[in-house]
This record gives sequence, structure tokens and C-alpha cells, in this order.
Amino acid sequence: MKDFITIATFTYPNEYAILRLLLEREGISYFFENETMVGVFPFYSNALGGIHLKIHKKDIKKVQQIIDELNTNSHLRIV
Repeated sequence: MKDFITIATFTYPNEYAILRLLLEREGISYFFENETMVGVFPFYSNALGGIHLKIHKKDIKKVQQIIDELNTNSHLRIV
């Protein structure tokens, strides 16, 4: 996980459900840091700095493109 960086931060898991499916479909390696803790204690999200989407450095452009398309060309939006 040394080469993984944070590309986006979310408050609650429901905010990135569609994004997770798109990343899996594209075969992109990722993980959500703090996901389990926020799932168990939702009010800890702000104290932990949210849920961080971590991706490999080589996938930055591809993931950013997916996020941008979700926010501009789709009725599905990332909160």
C-alpha cells in the first residue's frame, strides 16, 4: 500500500457505492481507509477525517476521469 494515495474523501459509505462498482468494473486497485470504523461508528467520520479513497499512483488519471464523468455527465452524482 506504499504507492497508494488519497484521491477523494467521503463522509459516509453510501456516498461512493456507485463509484466502487465502477472501479471494480475497470479493474482498478483501490481501498477505502476508515470504512469499517465509520460503518460501525458513523459519527466518528469527522473525527477520522472521513473515508479516504486510496488508489495506486498509476491510476490517478483514470479514476479522476471516472469521478468527473459521474459528477458531470450522469444523473448519478458523488455527494
